[in-house]
Amino acid sequence: MSRYKCSLLIVDDEPAILDTLTILLSNEFDVLTADCAAAAQKHLEKREIDLILTDQKMPGITGVELLEWVKAHSPKTIRLMMTGFAELEETISAINKGQVFRFLLKPWQTDNLLDVLRTAAKTFVLERSHEQLLDELRHLNEKLRDMNLELEKRVAERTKSLEEAYHELEHKNKMLEKLALTDPLTNLPNRRAMDRLAERELRRRERYPGPLAIGMIDVDHFKNINDRYLLPGGDKVLIDLGRCLNGSVRTVDFVGRIGGEEFMVIAPETDMEGALVLAERIRTSVANNMFHYKDETVPVRVSVGFAVAGPDIVTDYETMKHLAAAALAEAKHTGRDKSVIKALPKLPFEQAG
Repeated sequence: MSRYKCSLLIVDDEPAILDTLTILLSNEFDVLTADCAAAAQKHLEKREIDLILTDQKMPGITGVELLEWVKAHSPKTIRLMMTGFAELEETISAINKGQVFRFLLKPWQTDNLLDVLRTAAKTFVLERSHEQLLDELRHLNEKLRDMNLELEKRVAERTKSLEEAYHELEHKNKMLEKLALTDPLTNLPNRRAMDRLAERELRRRERYPGPLAIGMIDVDHFKNINDRYLLPGGDKVLIDLGRCLNGSVRTVDFVGRIGGEEFMVIAPETDMEGALVLAERIRTSVANNMFHYKDETVPVRVSVGFAVAGPDIVTDYETMKHLAAAALAEAKHTGRDKSVIKALPKLPFEQAG
């Protein structure tokens, strides 16, 4: 139990009783006295009083009326009454109304008086301690709430930062992937990308059989262009050639640079007749296109070789690529500026494997 010394206001109109009680109780309590209710009220208006012990029978305001006032103006003060047998009924009524914590009969017995006051003091200290704990708990809850709000804010900010970092990383990864699949000179798909696209088309035709054409395109006498216009001139020709080839194919076709002056075309749903039309359109588009470098016209011609797999042909990428390369080599060896189309041997699907 706390060693706190409770303040005790004793109210009685008999000075001898006030003196006696002051001497008796001063060791355990911070004793204040008042000889009437009005004087007691002045004490309570100036400072907080822990306990009040009042006589019932006093001139003017009675003890019950005083305690009613104390309950209204200082509700934390514990209220006790000292009364004679004559006023016992009034005292009981006051207790029932909640004005009085305990009451004592006159003449009092010292041990009983001390027990009652000590119990009242303990009650007061416990109530104040409980209120203090409740205040501390409330402050702690408010602090925890503020900490939670701050933590939620920091988590939200961190989550937002992580999301932004993730999106930035995702964007960079996509850019890197695009760069990894894009020829940096012509901005066309590179060899790796064309290999993927060809494999994808071959897998697709396994489910939905149809013709497929893969073509190789090579610039004729490109070494002469490089020798005359040097590397910048050769690069300019390749860039313009990439645009020309891209404009010569259908929207469903793919054009990519697979190395040096060599390009590839993947043409889904394209049979022998379609491959011949496409190859000639590519060749003539290049021949008719005006290539320039430093105000000079650069004549450019290409040789084209296509491999075609009919809808009933089982094949793979390496086979088609090899046949397209053979067709291109034939176009080169037989005069250049021409196209050669080769069909894969007919091998029905049911004979595969």
